[in-house]
Amino acid sequence: MSSVSNDINIIASRYDGKKTMHFCLVFFIFSWLTVGIIPLIWYHKLSNRVGNEMIRRNINFKLSASTFWLWGVLGAIIVVGPFIYTHKLLKSMNLISEHYNVNG
Repeated sequence: MSSVSNDINIIASRYDGKKTMHFCLVFFIFSWLTVGIIPLIWYHKLSNRVGNEMIRRNINFKLSASTFWLWGVLGAIIVVGPFIYTHKLLKSMNLISEHYNVNG
């Protein structure tokens, strides 16, 4: 996830003017201070940012905050939900990175 936060900052910051906090800060410092609330907010914002970048680049794959809440959080009930969310997130980042490598 550290690589994901770095990559989305490199690829999207020029266009949306946002900066995603590094995952290590979220996980090791703010997670226990906020009783696990900050990681939920971080994943919510990251999912929206990746989804918006995919829309901006006209990549036909859907990812949004609802994907995180449905697969990552509620999907934990069926155990495999977080794995499906992680797969979708990493596939999205691979598609964005591929487009960035070709088109800039």
